[in-house]
Amino acid sequence: MSPQLILYSFLAYTALLFSISWLTGKKADNQSFFIGNKVSPWYVVAYGMIGASLSGVTFISIPGVVGTTKFSYMVIVFGYLVGYFVIANVLLPLYYKLNLTSIYTYLLQRFGMNSYKTGASFFLLSRIIGAAFRMFLVVNVLQYFVLDGYGVPFWATVLAFVGLILLYTWKAGIKTIVWTDMLQTTFMLTAVIVSLFLISSHLENSISGLFKNIQEANYTHMFFFDWRDKYFFLKQFVAGAFIAIVMTGLDQDMMQKNLSCRNLEDSKKNIYWMSWALVPVNFIFLTLGAFLAFFAQEQGITIIGTSDNLFPEIALNHLGNFAGIVFIIGLIAAAYSSADSALTALTTSFTIDILGVERKSNLTEKRKTKLRKYSHFGMALVLIFVIIGYELINNQAIITKLFTIAGYTYGPLLGLFSFGIFLNRKVNDKWVPLIAILSPSISYLIQAFSPQLLNGYQFGFELLIINGLIMFGGLLIVSKPKN
Repeated sequence: MSPQLILYSFLAYTALLFSISWLTGKKADNQSFFIGNKVSPWYVVAYGMIGASLSGVTFISIPGVVGTTKFSYMVIVFGYLVGYFVIANVLLPLYYKLNLTSIYTYLLQRFGMNSYKTGASFFLLSRIIGAAFRMFLVVNVLQYFVLDGYGVPFWATVLAFVGLILLYTWKAGIKTIVWTDMLQTTFMLTAVIVSLFLISSHLENSISGLFKNIQEANYTHMFFFDWRDKYFFLKQFVAGAFIAIVMTGLDQDMMQKNLSCRNLEDSKKNIYWMSWALVPVNFIFLTLGAFLAFFAQEQGITIIGTSDNLFPEIALNHLGNFAGIVFIIGLIAAAYSSADSALTALTTSFTIDILGVERKSNLTEKRKTKLRKYSHFGMALVLIFVIIGYELINNQAIITKLFTIAGYTYGPLLGLFSFGIFLNRKVNDKWVPLIAILSPSISYLIQAFSPQLLNGYQFGFELLIINGLIMFGGLLIVSKPKN
């Protein structure tokens, strides 16, 4: 596929997003940016959140790792269902009851200012790293397959991509994203399904016939029963439940869309429908990964670099122009769907939680808007520097890095929220930042030495739970019963 065609596809899709931004940005204010004026239809939010939950990581990285991890990721997806049930019945009622804009305001009300700032800071750290990972995937594909040929440096590509996201979310924020996510989910899923048919067509086999081939090649192996294995099914399932709770329920990015719904019941409908839809959708992505691995094996294709290059290499160089266009549109949709909401959530959390614009009654609405725009621009700059820095250390699949980082950065949030919700104890607020730093540090040491200490047992994504328990225990030590 020619670089010009890839570039034109990217520009055409971006122009479509800007047209939606223009329509939704009319008469937008700060409440439009933060919570969409609480008028978002739940079914639009639910459908759009499928794309936001998947992102470029699922689109590229999950199909890429099927060759080594098989279908074990589906066990994590089954665990998601438990996590989303907890979100709908424990967290969302709490957020709506307190009428929150930033979910971390709960920590201020429950514990105090130190806990509040700590929770918001850990979210900012985690989301900056996660968003940078996701954006890197797309920028890397555009750079390798298009812009390297024109002599465009990597930093310029990053600057342009993040700049475009900054511009179309500048005015209406979440109000725009709710509708662009719907469009992006459609393009992403269409790209995956079309790719399945194109691969089967090139191999002159039916979808069912090709699925039988990947079963015989053992790509669909889902349950690993060795308790010491990183992919042991029980810990994958439990980890999936907690990943959903922290990466959706305790994440301002994902909850901001839910809080834009008209009321609690609509928001719960959104979570239920989205969670069940993710099961077949993720199965389709894993099937695509197996098809790609089988195709590469049959055609003698060698993938250079990480497994994240499998899908773009085959789609852009081995399936023809139509497949290339479909892939590029799907990839851009996947990237935009997570990157735009991440930038908006980072802006919201920094403006409300760190700058405290809602707590300062002396600020005029004009001043609040100016601070929000400064924050929006500042968060975009931070993302640009992190993405450029990440290029230097890219040596394994993004999905693995993303969940590993989540295990460290979301653990303190898991401990804080669970302690606040389930125990009626007063915490000494000044010790919370120290405990939040010690918790992931101890978790890292446990993971590093677990094979020697635990008879070969290797921690995987369940490290998140260990981290949360350490945080919970630390809070218990510095707390006392309420009168």
